[in-house]
This record gives sequence, C-alpha cells and structure tokens, in this order.
Amino acid sequence: MKVLAAMSGGVDSAVAAARAVEAGHDVVGVHLALSRMPGTLRTGSRGCCTIEDSRDAWRACDILGIPYYVWDFSERFKEDVVDDFVAEYAAGRTPNPCMRCNERIKFAALLEKALALGFDAVCTGHYAKVLTNAEGNPELHRAADWAKDQSYVLGVLTEEQLRHCMFPLAETPSKAEVRAEAERRGLSVANKPDSHDICFIPDGDTRGWLEERINMTEGDIVDETGEKLGTHPGANAFTVGQRRGLKLGTPAADGKPRFVLEIRPKENKVVVGPEQLLNIDQMRGIKISWAGVPIREIAARTTFDCMVQVRAHGDPVAATGWMEDVTDETGAAREELVVRLVEPMRGVAPGQSMVLYQGTRVLGQATIDSARSLEWDPAAVA
Repeated sequence: MKVLAAMSGGVDSAVAAARAVEAGHDVVGVHLALSRMPGTLRTGSRGCCTIEDSRDAWRACDILGIPYYVWDFSERFKEDVVDDFVAEYAAGRTPNPCMRCNERIKFAALLEKALALGFDAVCTGHYAKVLTNAEGNPELHRAADWAKDQSYVLGVLTEEQLRHCMFPLAETPSKAEVRAEAERRGLSVANKPDSHDICFIPDGDTRGWLEERINMTEGDIVDETGEKLGTHPGANAFTVGQRRGLKLGTPAADGKPRFVLEIRPKENKVVVGPEQLLNIDQMRGIKISWAGVPIREIAARTTFDCMVQVRAHGDPVAATGWMEDVTDETGAAREELVVRLVEPMRGVAPGQSMVLYQGTRVLGQATIDSARSLEWDPAAVA
C-alpha cells in the first residue's frame, strides 16, 4: 500500500512512520509547513510546526530511508484554523483549534492531496484506532492507552476519511514504549518533549494574543438576573468559568465569589453568577458530523445512551442524546444534537466540541451552540 506519513517532527509520528515501513508499505514522509513565519523557533515544549520540527522530521525520514517533502499549507492553515479561532472568540465562543486543524488540514486538505497523488492512506502518530465492523464499515475507537488516547480530537473524521486513515500507535500500551522504540531505532526525537498549548500562540498568552486581533469595547457585567454589577474592558477577553479579574466592587449577598456564566458579544455583556450555575445539565450542538455510519437512532430521531466528552483529556460523562429539527433566529431550518447529562458537568462553553462515545467507539461530534444549567433560564437576563 502506498502511504503518506505526516511527519510533525515529534516522536509519535516518527515511530508511526517506522512501523508503516516495517509493515512493508511504500512510505513517503511529508512535513506540513503551517507557520507563516518559517524561521519560528520552538520554545521547550510550546508550539509545533517550527523550523526545528521540520529538521527533526527530515532526520527521522533519513534514518528510515524514505523520501521526505515539505508541503506549504500555511495559507490554508491561517484561513481555516487561525482566522476561525479569532472569529469564534469574537462571537463569544471558545473554539478548539486542534479539532479544526485535524478536520480541515490534516484529514481534509492533506488527505485530499494525498489521494490525488495516488496514495492509499495517510499515516499519523495519533493514539486512536480504526476498526472495521461486521458490515465492512470503518469505526473510530479509543486507543489502547487511554491516558494518551486522542480519539477526541479525531471525532471530526468522516466515514470516507476513516477509510484512508492509518494509526500505527493504536495498540501501543504507553508513551514510554514509543520513546523506547524510537531510541532502539536510532531516532533523535526519542526524548523530545511533547508539544502543548496552541501552536500558533507559542508563548501561551492567549488573552494577550487575542487582544491584538479583536476590538475590545467596554461593556456591562451583569448578574444572572440582569442586574448591572460593573463594567468590563471587552467581553471577548473573558471565558466561561472565569473567576479572577472581574473586579466587581459589590460582593454577592452570600459573600461567595461569582463566576462568568455567559458571554454575549452582540450585547457586549458578561453574565456572572454563583458557582453552582456552572454545572451544566444540557447542551445543544451544531455543525454535526458522524465518525462512520451513524447509529440507527439518529435517522429514527429516537433517544440513545452515550458518553460525552468536551475536552481532549476530560472525563466522559453519561448522557442521553437525540436529534432535533429546529428553526434558528434567521428563520432557517437546521439540525441540532441535544445531549442531556446524567450528572452535571462543570464549566462548559459554547464553541467547544462535544464528542459522543458508546463504549470505545466514537459516534461523532458537534460544536456546542448552547450549554445551560436547568436551574437557570438565560432569558432572565434582559
């Protein structure tokens, strides 16, 4: 099989490519240049796709004896990931750029180009697995090592994309084993630290980065009943669940701290309230996609039991889900995925992705459009 190995410059993708070569596939390595500043340097474990990462990927391919190329996807990355990130924050939502990158770059733009060039599959170092069910359809499942499982950020993959995905690390029991294997193979990235944080904000100062790109206008801070408590320098600088930095002169009647419950960019308001109202009972999702053939309850519009996860390394929570046909504020019809939690979940924000599971199988995902505590009606805020 002709395989395109996406080489990030890290240990996982290097070992994944090595295993693909060892399995007898015709492998070609490619590094995606996503930064519009090719001289960007990596700072410890912050950031990725830097010039050092490109060199590390080249060295790994040289040791494996496979061709190596660099593909410039920086323009597409800026439009589909960076600009989307800014637009979502400007709209008062909290996006997940890694989900968008997997959806639109690594498993859309990259896979599209790979198939056009005659490759059969794209190989990556993600910890997840693709299984084929009794009907011959692909399914996305959690990896053997749940601590490193990355099925959450791959929840955006479609049935057709899954047919062309290869995850050689799926059954690996631990990251330590991957590093040990890299060392045995003579790969220089064996002890390279994992990247974290948002790759295009390598210093980790998301708020400062956004303030340079979004116009901030002073507005009101109100409580859960709509009463004005103070002012803010710009609603987009706040996130749901935030406690510090509110600078409210008037304490709550019970003396307890207040938390950000909701951000309303159209009204330029920040809604705050007691901590218990951060406990979310129900979420509604849009931009829905299914990781493989949808379960029968989706088409039948009946309820189904599932587990829902809203963060890459968050704990899944038991829930009941169902589909609804609704009309949005413009009068347009759309589908929404409704999820009612068995136990409340803390501090969920619109814009996050909710990924649904049954057992180890990923059913699909949706972008959270609203998340609410059934103890509070947001309409109470005028």
